[in-house]
Amino acid sequence: MKICVTSRGPDLSSEVDPRFGRAMYFIIRDEETDTYEVVDNQQNVNAAGGAGVQSATAIAEKGCQWVISGHMGPKALSVLKEAGIRVATGASGKVSDALAAFKEGKLEEISAADVPPRW
Repeated sequence: MKICVTSRGPDLSSEVDPRFGRAMYFIIRDEETDTYEVVDNQQNVNAAGGAGVQSATAIAEKGCQWVISGHMGPKALSVLKEAGIRVATGASGKVSDALAAFKEGKLEEISAADVPPRW
């Protein structure tokens, strides 16, 4: 299973980015191979619009099954759901902490966005 976590830095010790579409990085943890990939999201950090949709599309192309973030907007959530990707919000602390909280069942799947578009 591949799990994407929004991140402010390029490794597991970085802080979770509370934003999805404008997150600095995505850390994609592959549970089967015990490895992770870093995806630089700089092109969407200052995008005039469409950052959530573009980020969601990029994550879908990486084959992720889950996204973990602090918050999630409606447009990005729609794209992720359409791609069959489940989303959990409320993550904070380090990326490694968010992954541990997810594995312990402390982060639950959401069915609706918790922030407005262009948050």
